[in-house]
Amino acid sequence: MSTRYHADALHKFASDLFASTGLSRERADVMANTFLQADLMGFTTHGLHRVASNLQWLKDGVSRLDGEPEVLQDRGNCFNWDANFLPGPWVLNQAIGQALDRVSEYGVVTATIRRSQHIACLAAYLPQIIEKNCVALLTCSTPAERTVSPQGSKEPLFSANPIAFCAPAGDFPLLFDISMSVTAGGYVARAEREGKKLPAAYLKDSDGNLSDDPAAFANGGSILPVGGADHGYKGAALSAMLEVLSMGLSGYGRADNTQDDDEANSVFLQIIDPRAFGAPQDFLRQTRALATLWGDCAPDSDATGGVRVPGQRAWALRQDQLAHGVRLYPTIEEDLKVLAVQHDRDMPAPITDQE
Repeated sequence: MSTRYHADALHKFASDLFASTGLSRERADVMANTFLQADLMGFTTHGLHRVASNLQWLKDGVSRLDGEPEVLQDRGNCFNWDANFLPGPWVLNQAIGQALDRVSEYGVVTATIRRSQHIACLAAYLPQIIEKNCVALLTCSTPAERTVSPQGSKEPLFSANPIAFCAPAGDFPLLFDISMSVTAGGYVARAEREGKKLPAAYLKDSDGNLSDDPAAFANGGSILPVGGADHGYKGAALSAMLEVLSMGLSGYGRADNTQDDDEANSVFLQIIDPRAFGAPQDFLRQTRALATLWGDCAPDSDATGGVRVPGQRAWALRQDQLAHGVRLYPTIEEDLKVLAVQHDRDMPAPITDQE
């Protein structure tokens, strides 16, 4: 059984690391909370795992320590910012705050951000939106990245292009965060680090042959789009749509010189207030019914975990870990201990059996 840590202690530890670079405490707290929220819901490849890379970007000046995003367009119900490499978790939280402040007036608020430093786990931004009883659609793309190959090609073109969605639905929200690739790059990197094969042939090698070996990707291969080898044209079409929403509407992407942008993102955000369309209880009655009917579907004969309703497991895990402590993925715990030594910080004390 892995060690548990108090969520507050992990938050303070990560915030202290970010603040040690000269980043303001307010911004450090926002970043730390974003990464923690991911691990609370089980999105372990893009949570506290990303502290090390974000810390290095701040130290090297790749991420800006201060300054504000440039407002390129603002019509009230929609706006476009140029983040100019501000820390992604901080700048996206600022945009969400703006959208939530405006949505009661406009009903629907849409925002785009160009040149935001990597925003990590999209699901991590959703709890604050659920708490306001709103619906959200969030996606991002990475202009400098080509890791996912279109159907019928061995050459990568798209980035992983995740999309996240949330809607209030009663006891738990409908909530998901999925990429438009069969598997996320974070899982490929984790498998390579642990010396494991992928569960199936999710990759192509540089010659276009299907593979389950992470080395195929590391050596110039690509990840298959959603739909896999047979129906990947569907995932490729969705990838194109998400790049239009994020890169196209923000005005920065494939048409530009992005080779030095590394993991910086183009972002699309839309927040919807159901009250703009009718009585909130009518909306909740429909979403609650959908979630209930979904969960009550008869499971397959070989199903081990029952029917999976998106959001149910993540929300329950979040509540449990807030109450009883966070169980870190083993390699994340290892990496945080290394950062503690490197930065002369005390690793948070684990929760004891007596607590």
